[in-house]
Amino acid sequence: MATLDSKVPKGPIKDKWTTYKDKINLVNPANKRNIDIIVVGTGLAGGSACATLAEQGYNVKAFAYQDSPRRAHSIAAQGGINAAKNYQGDGDSNYRLFYDTVKGGDYRSREANVYRLAEVSGNIIDQCVAQGVPFARDYGGLLDNRSFGGVLVSRTFYAKGQTGQQLLLGAYSAMNRQIARGKITMYNRHEMLDVVKVDGKARGIIARDLITGKIERHSAHAVVIATGGYGNVYFLSTNAMGSNATAAWKIHKKGAFFANPCFTQIHPTCIPRSGDYQSKLTLMSESLRNDGRIWVPKNMDDVMAIREGRKKPTELTEDERDYYLERRYPAFGNLVPRDVASRAAKERCDAGYGINATGEAVYLDFKAAINRYGTEQALLHGDTNPSAAKIIELGEQVIEAKYGNLFQMYEKIVDENPYKTPMMIYPVTHYTMGGVWVDYNLMTTVDGLYCIGEANFSDHGANRLGASALMQGLADGYFVLPYTIGDYLANEIRTGEIPTDTKEFDAVEKEVQDRIDFFINNKGTKSVDHFHKRLGKVMWDKVGMARNEKHLKEAIAEIKEIRAEFWKDVKVPGNANEMNTELEKAGRVADFLELGELFALDALNRNESCGGHFREESVELDGPQKGEALRNDTDYKYVAAWEFKGEPSEAVLHKEELEFNDIELKTRSYK
Repeated sequence: MATLDSKVPKGPIKDKWTTYKDKINLVNPANKRNIDIIVVGTGLAGGSACATLAEQGYNVKAFAYQDSPRRAHSIAAQGGINAAKNYQGDGDSNYRLFYDTVKGGDYRSREANVYRLAEVSGNIIDQCVAQGVPFARDYGGLLDNRSFGGVLVSRTFYAKGQTGQQLLLGAYSAMNRQIARGKITMYNRHEMLDVVKVDGKARGIIARDLITGKIERHSAHAVVIATGGYGNVYFLSTNAMGSNATAAWKIHKKGAFFANPCFTQIHPTCIPRSGDYQSKLTLMSESLRNDGRIWVPKNMDDVMAIREGRKKPTELTEDERDYYLERRYPAFGNLVPRDVASRAAKERCDAGYGINATGEAVYLDFKAAINRYGTEQALLHGDTNPSAAKIIELGEQVIEAKYGNLFQMYEKIVDENPYKTPMMIYPVTHYTMGGVWVDYNLMTTVDGLYCIGEANFSDHGANRLGASALMQGLADGYFVLPYTIGDYLANEIRTGEIPTDTKEFDAVEKEVQDRIDFFINNKGTKSVDHFHKRLGKVMWDKVGMARNEKHLKEAIAEIKEIRAEFWKDVKVPGNANEMNTELEKAGRVADFLELGELFALDALNRNESCGGHFREESVELDGPQKGEALRNDTDYKYVAAWEFKGEPSEAVLHKEELEFNDIELKTRSYK
């Protein structure tokens, strides 16, 4: 077992980052002009890193498989971005954000990284405001905030339900400035298919031009992976269909440890699936839980009447509704963390109270909020005796101003007016807290190979709090990596340009080409999606919201069988030297079929319940927390970092023991 050195600086936690920055090696501006950095992925983490590194003077080569960085999946983030600015005067602070994040992650994240994240969070908002991001503002013109799950303060900055898109446009604008200056060379519609190491250091990548099919070699003094998460291992998820794990998995197979793959988030507010024909699912922002109340009918007769169309949910009186989150978690109510809300919805639906045809849906109701806002607005307009219709009209206007595009999206998909009829929601795979292991510098176990944003494991533990994904991605890209990578590159100023006509590049390109040739020449009978759907069903049924030893062992065996059949019977039409989306998918699903097995192995190894990882064998049996997740700090207070050894099931486990010096380890309660 290797010793994992997290490289966390010594000293008090509030001083670690400042002291670290004061003492690291720097690269002077003249030398930066001679250093190349490859950044794979141009979402919020990658885009902000590209812009900042280029602004500093490095030569950046940026790779995106989309036709533009603007199409990165970061645009789908709806609800907001956290920062500890205490604009509401409700007691927020860097420490409070740090505490909430560690607690929300069920005490499975690295304290030093999380404190740094909280420390730089305010800078992110200032940076984005300077870029022109149109954050919502209150009546006086100050930036507005709202609450998200797992916290007791309002610290989430937002731009209606389009926060991710607006933040990405800010990063993209900063990138464009550097592209125009020649400091960023942009490779759109290129996919990284492997990393190249020379003398143990990451020195480049092999990429495929997705338009022409040409295989290309690109070199650099350091490589940064910023390609997002692996939620599409489930097939159905909130991720864009193109989101994949190939870059992260390839570097894992070349020596980068993969950490906590079983820490995957199931988001509670997704539009429910309506059949087996769907290829993805659509998220409704967690911000809706600020004003929406979640419920199911109390009586089974009402459940059946609603399913069969004999009764509408609006016909049920208040005492016929079970606001189960408010009942079970009175302190946090509808704003409990995502893992808690998801399991609670599953429990109600498993008990038979699901309200749609599949039995997999609960209601998210805005009636109370509409009445509350409408009454308030009427008073502001001087109307002390408004009619019920006027209250509803005014209340709906407030809800539309806050969430209008989300309501419009829901109506287009479900064909129901959510202002008049409660939304239907159900949990689905969303974000992955696990990912490539990195140290405090955001470097992997391979020298010169960095990983940022959702692609790494570092900040969210076993459960990410809402609105913290955008915070981490931009913190890594704007304010952390640009410092830490310089410490490494200070030793590269005499290296010179990295050549690509070497045996190392030859060998990796041959690996890539051989795999492509296999897919094109294999005379199989089944499509790539056939295998992806089968993998997704195994993952959801046996490695989903609730896991147990029996199902996890079955999942590992079944995934092995699917993978063996995939390599024998997959069919990829078309040619390699052209745009071929089936060929792209084949490589990605091949990687998912390996990652899925390691995922299940990690879940089997971690015989405790924490955050998004819920083992049925590990629950509180009595007391006020009866039925809730039971964490085991004696045996599992570590990061599980897996080293590739040829087969996923043969991976070697390395442990980074977690230390909690500034936050007390205790049972996570939201009651």
